[in-house]
Amino acid sequence: MKKLGVIGGLGPMATVYFLQLVTEMSHAQRDQEHMELLLHSNPRIPDRTRYILGQSSDSPLPMMIEAGRGLAAQGAELIAIPCITAHYFHSRLEEGIGIPVINAPVETAACLREAGVARAGIMATDGTVSSGVMQKALEVQGIQCVLPDREGQGMVMSLIYDDIKAGRPADPVKFERASGQLFEKGAEVVLLACTELSLIKRDVSIGPGFLDVLEVLARGAVLSCGRLKDKYIDLIKRV
Repeated sequence: MKKLGVIGGLGPMATVYFLQLVTEMSHAQRDQEHMELLLHSNPRIPDRTRYILGQSSDSPLPMMIEAGRGLAAQGAELIAIPCITAHYFHSRLEEGIGIPVINAPVETAACLREAGVARAGIMATDGTVSSGVMQKALEVQGIQCVLPDREGQGMVMSLIYDDIKAGRPADPVKFERASGQLFEKGAEVVLLACTELSLIKRDVSIGPGFLDVLEVLARGAVLSCGRLKDKYIDLIKRV
């Protein structure tokens, strides 16, 4: 098995949930059959969205590279980052760290293609949406993207920053309105393309039609570094 390195703390609770998903998805009947995992959780890494939007000059890239190099020095052969916005820096991270970094947007696009999805809605941070990192990955696979309008995007950001990152329960009304808008625009599947939104799916029954990008990342990590349970081959629950 390859050793997995995890650059965490972006945010901290999403990192904890990622570790849980990796453990739950692994086909292991005893402790020794689980993958070896190295974690550097550093919440001091600057906010990715603020930097991408030009609201801060404090780049998160140097600290992420430093964390990744440290993990590689300890023997990690593959890196996972439980923060979708951080994938804006993917190519520079791989170059700076020197070992492969799982590309969650690319993995997500492949998952949608395999499921025959032609039109997907995106719930993500302003940074992820503005950078186009998810849209570009989907477009390569011929998948059309559906984005919230200004009001809908505001609700998504409020869920992420005012609720989850602030340690408060997510407002179900905001979630239903924001995701419902994307389904009304023709999305066959709505992507939870922020790891804070993954925590809503963990804690609340949100129904079918969603694909959690954190689950995609965890599945990719297990496929690369361990053995995957069969029930996690298909991550999209249909109506």
